[in-house]
Amino acid sequence: MSTKGKIREAAHTLFYNQGIHATGIDSIIKLAGVAKQSFYNHFVSKQCLVLDYLALRHQQWLDLYATRLQLTVTPQDRILAIYDAYQDHAEQPYKNGFRGCGLLNAAAEFPVDSLERRCVAEQKAQIQQFIETALCEIPSVNAERAELLAQEFAFLLEGSISLAGLSGHPALLQRAKQIITQRLECL
Repeated sequence: MSTKGKIREAAHTLFYNQGIHATGIDSIIKLAGVAKQSFYNHFVSKQCLVLDYLALRHQQWLDLYATRLQLTVTPQDRILAIYDAYQDHAEQPYKNGFRGCGLLNAAAEFPVDSLERRCVAEQKAQIQQFIETALCEIPSVNAERAELLAQEFAFLLEGSISLAGLSGHPALLQRAKQIITQRLECL
């Protein structure tokens, strides 16, 4: 693995398991087994590494979603695939167990107007947009209703991932998917 890869892997493990503010550069360097100068050759600051972490976490989810999308046929299937991709992400082997959405956990550590929180908000908005786009393809759903339903579905998605993380039980996401499945059957 490259030096940058080692740094990223170490940071991502520590950020998720210990929190971003509780993780110092020295801890990352030690776990990665690299020199301090090597760290700064790849990341000019901890903030750059945090933004990299947020981008990678989101990309990991996007990759899981892309895999799930290959199995879909209908707009309803594409919406449910979002919940399945969240489930897949939650069931990854985490060192200290599942602690909820890494993006939401990270966002909670930063002020509302921070770059880090804005980054997470944009990533979450993208997921809500996936839902809204699929809803717009359902003949009985107009654009205004699609926007409201997408917000509702995103609330349920993010709430379920938060409660699943709090309890350490990713299976709560399946309950959210069941609720959405019932809602979609009524459209």
